[in-house]
Amino acid sequence: MLTELRIESLGAISTATAEFDRGLTVLTGETGTGKTMVVTGLQLLGGARADPARVRSGADRAVVEGRFTTTDLDDATAARLDEILDASGAQRDEDDSVIALRTVSGTGPSRAYLGGRSVPVKSLSGFTDEILALHGQNDQLRLMRSDEQRGALDRFASSGPAVERYRKLRDAWLSARRDLTDRRNRARELAQEADRLQFALQEIGTVDPQPGEDESLVADIVRLSELDTLREAASVARVALAGVSDDTFGISATECLARAKAALESTDDIALRALAEQIGQALAVAVDAAGELGNYVDELPADASALDAKLARQAQLRTLTRKYAADVNGVLRWAQESQDRLARLDVSEEGLAALERRAEQLERELAQAAIDLSKIRRKAAKKLATAVTAELSGLAMADAEFTIGVNTDVAEGDDPAVLTLPSGERARAGADGIDLVEFGFAAHRGMSALPLTKSASGGELSRVMLAIEVVLATSGKQAAGTTMVFDEVDAGVGGRAAVQIGRRLAKLAQTHQVIVVTHLPQVAAYADVHLMVYSTGRSGASGVRRLDTDDRVAELARMLAGLGESDSGRAHARELLDAAQNDAAQNDAAQNDAAQNDAAHNDRV
Repeated sequence: MLTELRIESLGAISTATAEFDRGLTVLTGETGTGKTMVVTGLQLLGGARADPARVRSGADRAVVEGRFTTTDLDDATAARLDEILDASGAQRDEDDSVIALRTVSGTGPSRAYLGGRSVPVKSLSGFTDEILALHGQNDQLRLMRSDEQRGALDRFASSGPAVERYRKLRDAWLSARRDLTDRRNRARELAQEADRLQFALQEIGTVDPQPGEDESLVADIVRLSELDTLREAASVARVALAGVSDDTFGISATECLARAKAALESTDDIALRALAEQIGQALAVAVDAAGELGNYVDELPADASALDAKLARQAQLRTLTRKYAADVNGVLRWAQESQDRLARLDVSEEGLAALERRAEQLERELAQAAIDLSKIRRKAAKKLATAVTAELSGLAMADAEFTIGVNTDVAEGDDPAVLTLPSGERARAGADGIDLVEFGFAAHRGMSALPLTKSASGGELSRVMLAIEVVLATSGKQAAGTTMVFDEVDAGVGGRAAVQIGRRLAKLAQTHQVIVVTHLPQVAAYADVHLMVYSTGRSGASGVRRLDTDDRVAELARMLAGLGESDSGRAHARELLDAAQNDAAQNDAAQNDAAQNDAAHNDRV
């Protein structure tokens, strides 16, 4: 939950700090003092677009800082938050709370921080979205959109796993359809590509190049081109080292070394015998070199005919390197890649039939998944509509009726995602299913329920949204311990309806932290904590302070009729406050009795 909010230079607020508790907190104040800036600040922490125009005139930047605790959240939500914090490198404060911060520059850029670390705005919103549920006046307008209505129904139905299964099958089905269409459209092109690859692989296979063969051929060709020169050089060197029978060169190097070694070994001088050992090593090297030179000369071709064969082989390899790669190793890599590509290019009729069968099987599975999802939604729609209608009755709309229609989204003729259902009906397979969800509303019984967009006034729409949120929260579809923020949820209502809204918000606050910006004293009277946004009298700046009982009476009197200083106004306000507190106490007692009865029933069971 939110425990503290600090705002600097945002709209009318120069500097303000507000502390929040469990239960219901209301924010009130004169028009123009900046009550909605509190909601705007929370929206910034929720990742809303940063508007430089919101920065207070004369300030360089606006700052919004929120402190959150996670101890009241369920294990699953707390685990998700821990993952977000770990991924961001964020740290908890000493009291285990988490500080979220957003700055907005007057020149445009904004910065986000989570747990002392600079993070992308998306990471910040990922954290706050798990804790904060913001309902501003724009959210009432969003409730008129079909996708928002479907989302509310899915929350109530807990249809997330069914939606996820449908989406996975839809992705696989669309991919299989694309492959099949591509295969049909490119059948001739793919067959030609397969022929080209087969010809190239056959050509390479006929030459059969070996890794690095082109480089070794160059060395061989150079040697064969200088055959006489190499033979003469090797022969002269060998004669010089080992000599020949006719002693053309006189004494050979090995014979000289042998004599020198023998002469030194014949003495008893340590130094000379050490030199004899070194000469012995040189003699061994000379003998080995002479032997290798002899082998080299013996292995040289007797004539240059081998050169023609090497040149012919080099020409074969160059034919391949001109076509497929810069060198032989590249040609071999290209051949392997082409072999893999050819294996994937199934241009046979059997391959095409297999693709068709896969697409048809996926379509059947997707159609069944879509039908299953529709059944879940239709079943939940009846329950949610009944529960919301009952809740509206408690919001001074006893004759109102709320309906939810779940109908198949019929596909047009040229729709690219036409799904044929087992009944033969052609449905549009959208990303969230085949259903069109539409909320309907009738203000009085006997009237036909019309789409919410056409039938609800501003005040009625506010109560419908509140009724839905109360039903979702009390049915466990809104995680306990989260913070729910309502901005002007009571717009367009008054009198008995306002009292009922205050009562329902207080009921909601039994399981959630609820923060409400309101202009109705009937709603404010139900608050556990009453915060007032007031003008400080300095350059139009505003601040926030927490009201005690006497101050609450004065503020409620002002909200009633601007009678904060009159005895009659205060008496009326105190009466309203006492009535709301007694009502809340009775509700708490009834809730405790119900909980005890449930516990006793469970014990008996």
